[in-house]
Amino acid sequence: MPVKKLRYLLMIALLAMALGLVACGSDDSSSDDAPAETTSSSGTIESDPANGDTPTLTIGSKNFTEQIVLGEIYAQALEAAGYKVETDLNLGSETVALAALKKGEISGYPEYISTALTSFFDTAPEDVPGDVNGAYEMAKKDLAGEGIEALPPTPFASANAVGLLTEKAEELGVENVSDLQGKSQDLKLYGSPECRQRIDCLLGLQENYGLEFESFTPVDIGLRYEVLDKGQADLSIVFTTDAQLGQGDKYTILEDDKGVLPAGNVTFLTKQETIEEAGPDYAATIELVQEGLTEKVMQELDARVDLDKEQPAAVAKDYLVAGGYIEE
Repeated sequence: MPVKKLRYLLMIALLAMALGLVACGSDDSSSDDAPAETTSSSGTIESDPANGDTPTLTIGSKNFTEQIVLGEIYAQALEAAGYKVETDLNLGSETVALAALKKGEISGYPEYISTALTSFFDTAPEDVPGDVNGAYEMAKKDLAGEGIEALPPTPFASANAVGLLTEKAEELGVENVSDLQGKSQDLKLYGSPECRQRIDCLLGLQENYGLEFESFTPVDIGLRYEVLDKGQADLSIVFTTDAQLGQGDKYTILEDDKGVLPAGNVTFLTKQETIEEAGPDYAATIELVQEGLTEKVMQELDARVDLDKEQPAAVAKDYLVAGGYIEE
């Protein structure tokens, strides 16, 4: 059976499990809100012609796979609800994305709660609450002060992590990030361009773990495993929802034993005025379609883009169809 078909069937199974747990009141769901007004009794999004009379929504995302897939899921779902929708899925760093939102260049975009707290409000990683509800409430309050509304978070959480080839981890004898002390000065670390300034990335490894590396090299986020495979990097900053981590034991993630790299569920950031202009289906649709986004489902979606080389728009549509949110 083709890999694409296998992954699609696996995603359906994972979605069935996720949505079944949500329906039974599992705390995998991050919101206790009532069912979205934009859905039928079957859970399928229904188009409301009135939504087409509201201003065009521009859905943004940062420029890496997971974010682009999320942006496509939200955009296609809103189109199904009857909205006029455009996308801007190459915004770069979180500071660029937030600036675009504040300027009105986009209507909203998905952001990691921990990133919002540590990058926008200088919250120390160790001060980010360990439970998603506490972290979300903190971020929601801080963002409200900036005129930004944070919608309820996704079930899945993603975090930066220090990754390396398993054979390299065994050679170094490391399991935790702290184990790199006394060894990091001889190791090459690769990470995204903004990693150098982020407390949940290189800056945190330096300030909180006291690590210095032989070199730090900025790399396109899509190449973070390739540099390990080619021996260019000893260590690479990866994400805990990366598809590659579910492909056997080729890679090892070091335990963040000091809690410097906090986990982050995703919250959709928008403006209150946009919510008011767009009407109730706007936020309700976004909250609805993320109900099935568990960590395993997100890994499968990422895998179909990064490993199977499918287009994010097609992967997003398959997710929405498999989850019963839209009809094929």
